[in-house]
Amino acid sequence: MFKRLATFLSCFGAAWTLTAAVDPRLETLQKADDERVAAIIAADPARLTASFSDDLRYAHSTGAVDGKASYIDLLVSGRTKYVVYHYEERAFTFPAPGIALMTGRVHIKATSATGVSDGVLSILAVWREEQGRWRFLAWQSCKLPASKPLLPPAWNAKQAADNVLASLINTTAPQVEGAHDAEFVCVGDRAFIVTEANEVRPSENAEWPFIYAALSVVNLKTMALEKIIPLARGGQKFENETLPPGACFVPRILQKDARTVRCYFASEEPSKRQSQTWFIDFDIERMAFENRIHKVKLKTAAGTFDMQSQFFHADAAAVGFTRKPVDHGLYIFDSFKEFAGRTHVALNNFSGGQNALAVVNRELDAFEVIGHYNEPQTLRLTESAVNRLPDGTWMAVCRQDGGNGNYTFTTSKDGRTWTRGEHRDFVPNGGSSKPTFDRFGDTYYLGWQERTKINGVNRSVFNLDISRDGNIWERKYRFESEKSFQYPAFHKHNGTIWLTVTQGDTDASRKERIMFGKLEVAGQFAEQGVLKRKPMAPTPEKRR
Repeated sequence: MFKRLATFLSCFGAAWTLTAAVDPRLETLQKADDERVAAIIAADPARLTASFSDDLRYAHSTGAVDGKASYIDLLVSGRTKYVVYHYEERAFTFPAPGIALMTGRVHIKATSATGVSDGVLSILAVWREEQGRWRFLAWQSCKLPASKPLLPPAWNAKQAADNVLASLINTTAPQVEGAHDAEFVCVGDRAFIVTEANEVRPSENAEWPFIYAALSVVNLKTMALEKIIPLARGGQKFENETLPPGACFVPRILQKDARTVRCYFASEEPSKRQSQTWFIDFDIERMAFENRIHKVKLKTAAGTFDMQSQFFHADAAAVGFTRKPVDHGLYIFDSFKEFAGRTHVALNNFSGGQNALAVVNRELDAFEVIGHYNEPQTLRLTESAVNRLPDGTWMAVCRQDGGNGNYTFTTSKDGRTWTRGEHRDFVPNGGSSKPTFDRFGDTYYLGWQERTKINGVNRSVFNLDISRDGNIWERKYRFESEKSFQYPAFHKHNGTIWLTVTQGDTDASRKERIMFGKLEVAGQFAEQGVLKRKPMAPTPEKRR
């Protein structure tokens, strides 16, 4: 039977393969496999019997082969006991009706009479639909050689970060006193950087009506700052709308097409009105904004509304969120990321301690809430960063305000239902600030602020750790600076990872300018030479 099945799959597999993004069977299969793994770890004979096909053929990486009865006996007797079963990658394809192939890599640790087996396996498994239920039909695996270290020997994360810091350029207008929270996109030979700024005082606050949003343009070849263009201020008149008084806060940017980048911003006046998120388009060829602004929409389970705090809160309250509503603080947070051909992003209400995963519609003018992650509500969880692990699981890292200030991590199989947030050992002493969680190639980059202070300066230590599986992390960069290193954003363009970051010199907040530069050629390791700290970039002079 298996010979005929293998021949059939090899002949017709490519023609019948469907993508996980569109096939409704994917979620059912993921749940079936999760149940199989749970039954194996529990060694529960009833659950194993239900999960396994009567025709099961299980070929171990050692070459031994079991059928259904012998494999269940092996597990239930305790002769083999699985203690770790963690997918690094898992994918399903559907080569024929009623047949699913599961491929990937899995870290398995098991004990047996011969000792402890611990390693990563490359796997091919077959599931078959039997009387309306997917059952586990076949397994074949081989042990992979130990992974190569992610970092070169004697890699110095602090020196690597110093090299980056020394090359950053200032992208903030000389008259600006306070700047913070930048995001950017790279198109062609230019970087387009949006930030909130003000010309009155250092730092930022949603209650300051003089905060506006601005766009800086940097030439990536010459690293010259070409333009700084304000894009939105409270009270500004456009062709179709006039913005109400208040701060234009937390701008974000996304490439719409070859000629256009779209800039988003929140207009808010706390305790006086509902905040509203808007967008405005920038024409790259003309190097100018259109003279029209547009309200962004929010799609929830109750319908589609203007993107305002009240509707975001109501959607969370409908699924158990108990914090009181606020009239401001709703922001597009994290960086825009592509998964399965759709643009996703985290939404955050900072003032309300509320987070959600959202998907952007094709027109890029509405955000649909997929699922909220706010537990435990005893911790005030605010700004978050989201990504997907190799097996398709969503993972979010959330800033915590109050308590010990350390970050929490939550996961979800479908983006809708999330686990209760918990601390992870690889982030032992996080501080209250924006995290980052990106994937470039096959490597994850997790950025987090330490509570450690350099000469008493807040947010003066920021770590950037890398991983292949989102579970085991190594430190690639450790940014230490009395100018601070806070609220960075990282994006890959033409093989290079670029970054923006907030820094400052004298104000306690250190929110005085936005710096931009190159982190690395993706995946490479710059020569470190003699491990001597490089000088920081010179402090820009302000012109008044």
